[in-house]
Amino acid sequence: MATITGSGIQSRLRGRAVGPVCAVLAFCVVPAGLLAGPAAGWRAVLPMMVAVLGALAVASLHARDRVVLAAAVGVAVSSALGTLFGDPPAPEKATGVATLVEITALLLLVCLVARYAEIRQAVVLCTVLGVLASMALLRLQIPPTAMEIAAQSAFFALGAIAAAATGGGLRALEVRRIRAVYEARRSQRLQLAGDLHDFVAHDVSGIVVLAQAAQVIGADQPEKVLPLLQQIEASGRQALGSLDRTVHMLRSPNGTTPGGRGAADKPQPRTYGLEDIVDVVDRFRAGGRAEVRLHIDRSPEQFGRVPREVASTAHRVVVEALTNVRRHAATTPWVTVSVASGPERPEPVLTVSVTNGSPSVSEAGGGHFGDRGRHGATGLEGLAERARALGGTLEFGVHGEHGWRVTALLPLG
Repeated sequence: MATITGSGIQSRLRGRAVGPVCAVLAFCVVPAGLLAGPAAGWRAVLPMMVAVLGALAVASLHARDRVVLAAAVGVAVSSALGTLFGDPPAPEKATGVATLVEITALLLLVCLVARYAEIRQAVVLCTVLGVLASMALLRLQIPPTAMEIAAQSAFFALGAIAAAATGGGLRALEVRRIRAVYEARRSQRLQLAGDLHDFVAHDVSGIVVLAQAAQVIGADQPEKVLPLLQQIEASGRQALGSLDRTVHMLRSPNGTTPGGRGAADKPQPRTYGLEDIVDVVDRFRAGGRAEVRLHIDRSPEQFGRVPREVASTAHRVVVEALTNVRRHAATTPWVTVSVASGPERPEPVLTVSVTNGSPSVSEAGGGHFGDRGRHGATGLEGLAERARALGGTLEFGVHGEHGWRVTALLPLG
């Protein structure tokens, strides 16, 4: 983002410099035209002055659509009148110079209109201005036959076509740049939403479950409320840590480390991996009544051979699956989490599986703990897309009678 900011500053400085430069040139055009008028003829100088001033106005005030339209129309009318009602063809040197300057200004205006005007207006105005630019030389000399007139005009129209193509190309580059910025911001928003959904929602849903449990047992077993409050505090701290990690990502230049003054002195947020799955399962076990079984090879060799992107995705799969269990099946009697290498396919894979049993009806009546009408598998669908991006798969669905299973196969290659 630092590079983008620097480019933006340079662009603003260039934009601010264009206006004063165009103003200075405009003040120079007027006295130059007044001096050249007697020698070149006012009927040649006046269209030239209008064309140059119109091009400078569009160059400096192109952000105003009305200015672009008014300047282009004014120049077109002036040039057309100069061609139709100008002095008889005369190859004087001063007149020829004024005409060539006008043609140059017309071509510049064609490029600017193609770049900045609304598309429909740009097509019409560029066509009219291009025709006028190709016919301006008829003021100096008229070919003897209509065929030669058409051939000469068609040849000089190539300059107008090149100018319009240049302006259209610059417009296309700007459109692609804006689209790239939009896509980058959209990707960042989706990544932020995914982090909030995967991590913060997991901890907040745990807080909700613990608070509901405290309400149920508070009246009959008040001595058990304090441990629940301690667990709520721990889950709240975990949620704050997840939010802090997300804020660091937003402030960082590349989306991974914090940026700005003093960034080197701040703790760097790390990416979650396989070792964090143990802590996730432990906190889930402490916040519920289900029997939770975890099967994972905790050896450093196992953790080291799993790529960071695969380990982070495996962690997210476990977090999302346990969050869904807590929301929609809080009274399930058992949950099994398995993270292991295999089965061996054409390439080694990491298999992540989270399975829960059929939930029972809550003693509190009317549904499951943590289930307050919140639905959706958007988190799993997003993880399925992430797994496919890594070359793996993620499947989820009913297991057994009323249970649920989430299984991800992530390649280790």
